[in-house]
Amino acid sequence: MRNISIFLLWISVVGMGSTVFAAEKICYKCHPIATFQGKSVHAPVAKGACISCHNPHVAKYEGLLQQKGADLCYSCHQQERIAYSKGKVHKPVQDGDCGACHAPHAAGRNALLRKPLAQTCLGCHQEENVYKNKHKPYADGNCGACHLSHNSSREQLLKSSGDQLCLQCHKDPEVLAGHKGFPRKVRLCSTCHNPHGSEKKGLMRAFVHPEDKKGCNSCHSKDIRDSDLCFSCHAEVKKQVMATHSHLQANDGNSCMGCHSPHAADTKNLLRGKENQLCWSCHSETAERMAPSLHKHPAVKSCSECHAPHGANQVAMLKAEGNALCSRCHETQGKFSHPVGGEIVDHRTDKVMDCLTCHNPMGSDHRFHLKQSGKKTLCVQCHRSY
Repeated sequence: MRNISIFLLWISVVGMGSTVFAAEKICYKCHPIATFQGKSVHAPVAKGACISCHNPHVAKYEGLLQQKGADLCYSCHQQERIAYSKGKVHKPVQDGDCGACHAPHAAGRNALLRKPLAQTCLGCHQEENVYKNKHKPYADGNCGACHLSHNSSREQLLKSSGDQLCLQCHKDPEVLAGHKGFPRKVRLCSTCHNPHGSEKKGLMRAFVHPEDKKGCNSCHSKDIRDSDLCFSCHAEVKKQVMATHSHLQANDGNSCMGCHSPHAADTKNLLRGKENQLCWSCHSETAERMAPSLHKHPAVKSCSECHAPHGANQVAMLKAEGNALCSRCHETQGKFSHPVGGEIVDHRTDKVMDCLTCHNPMGSDHRFHLKQSGKKTLCVQCHRSY
């Protein structure tokens, strides 16, 4: 019995050894070994244990992988699966696409990164601006100086919150001394400074609130708060938000600061982001609903081409009534056009017919953005006797 045990142990050891060196004897006969060499080599590859990830004969997944995507990675990196599920999670991690950044076998960089860190990040996070003045970590391509790569408890995957991150490097007493008037409890360097770069010295954002030049007390010493404070200067905007359909009154809690930065921004009118992106951040349901439409409205510069951003007396805060709004671009009609306006009333709604009676301006599955098929279904909504 003892001899049998020793024999089985010998078989086990030999079996393990042959598995470890299988790559050298079998896999590398077809797959060039140079592909699996580099500054950093994945542990299974270094051991020649190709079958840790691949089935040598058949598999459900491309590349003869044992499992799909991140499930394969997490079969070894189990602690990472738990850690990376918390807080704000990087999109590739959410999608289980480890391969977006990491090479599976070997790479010329640490952490099996496919490309240098900056190229890895900017492959998705493409910067449109070529800044005259660049923040040193940004200029050096060292995104990891401020951002975590997988997940974080803070927005933008920042390593730490607010000024704590900035002051780790900017410890100079002059930095603090130069911001004595700024309320420290709510201070955030990125309010006025672009952390990547700027055309202005000191990485100041492109547009600064004029009142900032007068000092913080021009706003912060007043008893009025929030939007009422803004209206004390912007009287014309106050008239707009008092319209029948008001952006401010649409939801409780809406305020000027929802769209505008009170101090500085990189977009005109101190908007907190590019106009369309800012709109979609709240109106995401509209974007999702219209995305599958077969026929979409041609791209316009911004949502405010048709919608008044503060308020209007027209439904959906349109800048004008249907016909007047559409005819600004659609100046011509066909030789035979359905009459609109005047005495033409839609009996279903008792409203005067206009372009929006038949067309959906945001998009439709029917040609010409028709609300229903134009062959018959749309017409018989009114012309029932036909």
